[in-house]
Amino acid sequence: MLAALAVLTAWLLVFHRTFARLAGRPGSLLEAFLPWLGLVVVVLLVSALLRRSATALVALLLPVAAWTYLFGGLVLPGPGARDLVVVQHNVSDENSDPAGTARALAGAEPDLIALEELVPPASAVYARSLAPDYPYHAVRGTVGLWSKHPLSGTRLLDIKPRGITAGWSRGLRTVVHTPHGEVAAYVGHLPSVRVRVSGLASSWRDESAALLGEALAAEELRTVVLMGDLNGTVDDHGLAPLTSRMNTARRGFALSFPAAFPVARIDQVMARSATVDHIRTLPATGSDHLPVAASITLR
Repeated sequence: MLAALAVLTAWLLVFHRTFARLAGRPGSLLEAFLPWLGLVVVVLLVSALLRRSATALVALLLPVAAWTYLFGGLVLPGPGARDLVVVQHNVSDENSDPAGTARALAGAEPDLIALEELVPPASAVYARSLAPDYPYHAVRGTVGLWSKHPLSGTRLLDIKPRGITAGWSRGLRTVVHTPHGEVAAYVGHLPSVRVRVSGLASSWRDESAALLGEALAAEELRTVVLMGDLNGTVDDHGLAPLTSRMNTARRGFALSFPAAFPVARIDQVMARSATVDHIRTLPATGSDHLPVAASITLR
């Protein structure tokens, strides 16, 4: 039995994409928690040792190898050098301390700060609090970007799914003029995913991801950085329009949601023609998400 469970765990790690087209989206649910299958391996290992089962121990080599291949690199320390540091944070429209949140984010001394769920009057507090260290900023709808470097060409990014008829503006694109060259910066907030009796409701999120992927594909600047609450992990096939075009973090798990007990990183930093060397979480703010900070090397 232990050997069979070990083989099943390895199969889920390697072939999780086979669930992608099943009704109810069980694949996305599995992929959201895919790294946690490492705990299953630990439980099986302890059980195999207690039972002194050589067969189970040999079988466990399969999930250990699969997990190490998929996630082993994330546990290694990131390199010290970097060209750009960015912070991504869904600040929550119910955040009761926007000034304190702004100070906490600025305290990490990033070059860029991307925020989602900016609503009045809190949005004015963020602008005022971040202005001394981040003189350049752009806000479109409920998303914004604060920068130490000049911005230009800011425009609204239409990533609204067709099924949403109400006012909805959650994307922007701008150009950051860094000392290392121009970088196209995208900030996005994809629709939430809901777990229902019928399964995972992710169609709006997936449609919005596809629209964002089309915008990234059409981007003429060579170097691109995407920051946002994407309501999905980098293993989630629903984000394939993005992960197929962008690099994701090589180091760090940075589980960001929910803030009280983070189980998944749905706040993402991705890059094209650049490397996201390391991603980490910052201390909790008044949001239900944890902020994430990423170090980026430009090519």
